[in-house]
Amino acid sequence: MAAKNQYPATGRRKSSVARVRLIPGKGDIVINKKTLDEYFGMELLKREVIRPFTVTDTESKFDVIATVSGGGTTGQAGALRHGISRALCLVDEENYRPLLKEVGFLTRDPRMKERKKYGLKKARRASQFSKR
Repeated sequence: MAAKNQYPATGRRKSSVARVRLIPGKGDIVINKKTLDEYFGMELLKREVIRPFTVTDTESKFDVIATVSGGGTTGQAGALRHGISRALCLVDEENYRPLLKEVGFLTRDPRMKERKKYGLKKARRASQFSKR
């Protein structure tokens, strides 16, 4: 039984992927079947996830149901922010898009981990030089 006005979107950052659904409601955020407070311990990450609502002044108008996978906590918070911003654009493109675009929430962060090269220990780290 799917609600008529659901707004699905996908957000990505580093190797994290967030599948987000926005549903008109009272402002509950559920991530991987946990509340926002249970899922993210740090206050900074919680604020990062809520910021698209703060910018568009829609704090208690939508419920968020999200599934997040991959990466670490910071990447997952960034992916959620990106997904929520994209979903808000589906809600009301002409009003929300310019606000979100101005603060940079609609731009996907392209920075990824550099691949390891053969002959090296990490992407750029070589073994220590020895004269002997």
